[in-house]
Amino acid sequence: MRDQPSRLIIVTGLSGAGRNSGLRALEDIGYEAVDNPPLAIVETLARVDRPLAVGIDTRTRDFSVEDVLSTIDRLRSSASVHPELLFLTASPEALQRRFSETRRRHPLALTGKVTEGIEAEQALTLPLRNAADWVIDTSQLSLTSLRQIIEQRFGLGGPGMTITLVSFGFPSGLPQEADLVIDTRFLRNPHYIPDLREKTGLDPAVRTYISEDPDFPEFYERVGGLIEFLLPRFVREGKKYVMIAIGCTGGKHRSVSLVEMLGTRLSDRGWGVLVEHRNLDMKSVVVPHDNATGNAASQPTVGVEK
Repeated sequence: MRDQPSRLIIVTGLSGAGRNSGLRALEDIGYEAVDNPPLAIVETLARVDRPLAVGIDTRTRDFSVEDVLSTIDRLRSSASVHPELLFLTASPEALQRRFSETRRRHPLALTGKVTEGIEAEQALTLPLRNAADWVIDTSQLSLTSLRQIIEQRFGLGGPGMTITLVSFGFPSGLPQEADLVIDTRFLRNPHYIPDLREKTGLDPAVRTYISEDPDFPEFYERVGGLIEFLLPRFVREGKKYVMIAIGCTGGKHRSVSLVEMLGTRLSDRGWGVLVEHRNLDMKSVVVPHDNATGNAASQPTVGVEK
């Protein structure tokens, strides 16, 4: 009998966004990789008692978004498998550039126009993106950075630790998996400023307003210092995953701002960070900066899928 569920990563996304590169990265860290199997046999494959990565896209035989989602739902009802859906995406400009550079035809470009194929695939796969456990935008990622992110998030006991920063609103409840919870509700609230109410903590004007709270500078340094003190000790302890949840009243302004600031701070110090804004329904990745230069590593960009 298994001590714990086998990991199953279903890798999908837009053509040209790096799905094959992601699948190969998972294979390199210990997953058995199967690319584009018929959907009908995915559940059979998942019965194997070892970590498995399955690539699925619009070229998959008998592909349909509804069937992919129903397959995942059935797998989630099994105590023997822990499935996660990973969706890779990129901006239309990045995708068009990659197809142009490689002179490959987009699989959904019926008339040969790449833009037509991109638009059709975005619309077709939107329900998969919305249902994904993790979304990685590869528009500005190098192959090296993508592999590093995948190793951090999906590593099987290898080196490194996954750090997730989550913003949330207290009325929605605490994230149950959080290791550390920070309350920002004492900071002044942009909700009461008409020009800021409809904005979020992703907007520089909101962050500036919060940063000008007299208590913010000391609070930010103390929280940042605490996290930086804890992380290497978590690594030394052998911890592979840590979630830090930061909450405010609506999960829209103060918590989002602090998560974004801390994500950049930790990235500048060499940590790979996953960012999730629960009340904004957003997930993203903060790429760790090169320790020597303080800049994101300069490597070839993620290429078009083959």
